[in-house]
Amino acid sequence: MNQITIPKIKMFHITMQKGPKMKIIDTLKITFFTFILTLIGFSAYAQEDVAKAHIKNNVAKWIGNATLITGINAQNIRNTALNQNEIDTQDKVWRAEVKNGGGSMTAAVLSNDVSTFLKNIRDESGGLYTEIFAMDNKGLNVGQSDLTSDFWQGDEAKWQKTFKVGPGAIYVSEVEFDESSQSYQIQVSVTISDPATGAAIGALTIGMNAEML
Repeated sequence: MNQITIPKIKMFHITMQKGPKMKIIDTLKITFFTFILTLIGFSAYAQEDVAKAHIKNNVAKWIGNATLITGINAQNIRNTALNQNEIDTQDKVWRAEVKNGGGSMTAAVLSNDVSTFLKNIRDESGGLYTEIFAMDNKGLNVGQSDLTSDFWQGDEAKWQKTFKVGPGAIYVSEVEFDESSQSYQIQVSVTISDPATGAAIGALTIGMNAEML
């Protein structure tokens, strides 16, 4: 992430009359924090623009891959009648397996064709992509490069602000510091559409090293 140089500001105070008493206001503190918040705001907007441009210029080249589209369409068909109680049950099983270090459900997803495809994309990114996972039309994981903490993403912005919005939607999360990698991370999510029909069939989330954007 680019370093931001903050100029030195001379400290001074002003006095204001408030009723019968004098009140001292630390103008430096107000100015400094306003300045920092402004910089953060500009930085966030710039990061979002760069991330969206990357999606359009790079991810668009492989998001219509036959392996990805076939895997999502197949899961959508299998889960047509799946209700919310069944989704919650699957999510609980997944979370339990993650907590216990693995199991048959997580192993099956991590070894399927979609996951293999996404792992290859991650590995070929040179460290830019920290994780990639695809979701179906109910917000359930279809495939992933790395193990996610939960199986159902349907209650999160990454799915609600992409698939539910429709084709072409892109959602960029806030930049966060990842302790495990000691780097700043950002998640970029996009609607996945079937090239044959143009209809939205799922969503894709890419964890990105923000310092490499």
